[in-house]
Amino acid sequence: MNTDIENLFKDKVLGHPSGLFVLFFTEMWERFSFYGMRILLVIFLTQPLFGENPGWANWPREHALALFGTYASLLYLTPILGGYIADKITGYRWAVTIGCLVMTLGHVSMAFETETTLYIGLGLLVIGTGLFKPNITSIISEMYKGNDSKKDGAYTIFYMGVNAGAFFGIMLCGYLGENFSWAWGFGLAGIFMFLGMIQFWLANPLFGEIGAKPNKELKKEVILEKGDKLNPFTIVDKILIVISATIGLTWLINDPMSKIGGVNLFDFTLGNYEGPTIVIIFGVLLFLFLIISRIIRYSTIVRDKMIAVAIFAFFTVFFWAAFEQAAGSLNIFARDYTARDLSGSAALIFKSIDAILTVVPLIIISWVLYLLFKKTFSKIGVSNVVLSISFVIIWGIVIWKLNNEFSKDTTEVGATWFGILNSFFIIALAPLFSRWWESKYNPSAAFKYGFGLGLLGFGFALLAYGSSGIPQGAQTASVSMIWLILAYLFHTLGELCLSPVGLSYLSKLVPGRMIAFMFGIWYLAIAIGQKAAGTLGGMIDEVTANYNLSTFFLIFTIVPIVAGALIMILNPLLKKLMHGIR
Repeated sequence: MNTDIENLFKDKVLGHPSGLFVLFFTEMWERFSFYGMRILLVIFLTQPLFGENPGWANWPREHALALFGTYASLLYLTPILGGYIADKITGYRWAVTIGCLVMTLGHVSMAFETETTLYIGLGLLVIGTGLFKPNITSIISEMYKGNDSKKDGAYTIFYMGVNAGAFFGIMLCGYLGENFSWAWGFGLAGIFMFLGMIQFWLANPLFGEIGAKPNKELKKEVILEKGDKLNPFTIVDKILIVISATIGLTWLINDPMSKIGGVNLFDFTLGNYEGPTIVIIFGVLLFLFLIISRIIRYSTIVRDKMIAVAIFAFFTVFFWAAFEQAAGSLNIFARDYTARDLSGSAALIFKSIDAILTVVPLIIISWVLYLLFKKTFSKIGVSNVVLSISFVIIWGIVIWKLNNEFSKDTTEVGATWFGILNSFFIIALAPLFSRWWESKYNPSAAFKYGFGLGLLGFGFALLAYGSSGIPQGAQTASVSMIWLILAYLFHTLGELCLSPVGLSYLSKLVPGRMIAFMFGIWYLAIAIGQKAAGTLGGMIDEVTANYNLSTFFLIFTIVPIVAGALIMILNPLLKKLMHGIR
């Protein structure tokens, strides 16, 4: 163990090095800003032009979701490049700091609420996330070298930071954006991104050389398993990667650009097919040829395991295409089709639950801050002061929000409020699923995937049933909010079955020398799912006009359930391909 790692493990908080909690809070503020902006974007773009808090109603839902789908998709592609830049040039810590700065500028740009600054802001957020996302977790990995037994616990704590940030970002940015000003909501996201960057940068002395600029003289030793063989990228492989990546990125940008701005880079037809369709099919076929041609060149066992990963990645697309309706069509359903006006005892009960959900987690996280403060103030006192200022601001906003709500006899539940349910259910239920996976009843990978997809589909089935009374073409309704709450519960149960499990099996099945390439493939699968979510979600008006809203949700009921059943049928094949990996 090197000296820097030993020093980090001397000052512990809750049994882990204090540096982990610096990263915990940095990730928490980044997720606060990301989810705070994310929950507002589609609602802001489709909000009526007139009223107390006007939005951009001149944007059809299809346009808003096309833009969001491209944005969300790019968020999973740029980390591939961001990880490469950190490995070769900047090191992990500088990549995280620069990423925070770029994202801060992105949030500031969006706060101006013009179309130009919106696009600039989203572009900066995509670039900043690419630098931030892969490298903050890489710092944790480097911190725990030689302490693998504690790594699972470290990532569990870090994951709680992710969900805490999402929870408070959605709650507070959503509240300010919906009730007062969209600029306030977008601006608050930027403020905490900036404070997170400052506290991380000031805490750098704590890490020593961990995550510093890479040493170019050090070369990773390639370790081959028995019967394995190297499979270097050929010139043809590299050409195919460049061509397919260029086609994919151009198509992603062209989709919202052609719908919103009327500028189509692929303005041609071939038979009955339009240019964008032809181009993306060609790009997909090229990429499939690349993947298949590479996989067949590996040794038998490695090839089988990579085929198993590819199958899991394929079904991952279906999951995210449905699950990510949370950022689009479910927000629209919450705003336009859900009964959110409460009065009397119902209003008081909701406000009390909302207060408990807000204050209790904030007390727990403030206590963690206090423990970190005690351990590290002598070393990174200024960083701790900045972090404390962040919490003073959070507490101030929370107290003001609760006082504002309890001073009213009635309440209108914000459309963005429902977004906090996913984070809340994860925090509450993740320990139960963790114990299940560690017990003798731990099911196979295919079962977890199938069960997760089935739970996701069931959540949409509840929405389909709840909205069955809404007539064809209706633009508004007052469906009980219980259906949306239950849908978020079952969607989260599905996520806990599938999302963490996928990454776990990827790390188990793929040899270390190929992990970066296959993580890229995995992120690509998620990116495709994100874009599909925006495209399918954008069909809400068309399906509602021609059929009804219940039919729209039935699409997301049937597809995941069928996909889940199919992967369960493939269980014997997957077990064979995995060669004993559980």
